[in-house]
Amino acid sequence: MTSFVHTPMPTEHPGVVRAERLVEATGAAVRSFDGAKGLASLLLAAVVSALLVVANQVMENWTDGNLLVAWIAMWALAFAALALFASPARSAARSLRSGFAAWNERRKQAEADERMWDLALRDARVMAEISRAMSSEASVYSQKYSGLLLNL
Repeated sequence: MTSFVHTPMPTEHPGVVRAERLVEATGAAVRSFDGAKGLASLLLAAVVSALLVVANQVMENWTDGNLLVAWIAMWALAFAALALFASPARSAARSLRSGFAAWNERRKQAEADERMWDLALRDARVMAEISRAMSSEASVYSQKYSGLLLNL
C-alpha cells in the first residue's frame, strides 16, 4: 500500500515578505513627510546658530571669571530664540514652499504654452483652432464690457 506524505511548504519567502513590508513602510513615511517642517527646522537652526555666533563673539572679550555667566546667558539666548522663532520660521517655510510651487506651476504652464505655439506654427489646424478660441474670447469680452461702457 502506498501512502503520501504532505509537508506544508510556505507559499511566500520570509525575506520577500520583509522586503515588501520595508517598501510599504518607506512609502508611508514618504507620503507622511512634510517638507515645510524640515525647511522650518532648517531656517530655525540657521537663525539660532547666527545668534550663537554673535553671542560667542561677545563672550570672547570677557575675562575668565565671567565665562560661566556668559555661557549660561548664551544658552538661555539660544533656547529663547528657539521658542521665539519657531512659529515665524514655520510660516516662512510654508510661504517659501507655496511660492516655489506656484512658480513651478507658472513655469510648467509657460512651457506648455510654448510647445502649443510651436505646434501651431507647424500645423495650420491648430493655429485655426487657437484663432477661433481667441476671437470667441474677444467677442465674449466685448459683449460683457460693452454694456458697462454704455452705462457710463
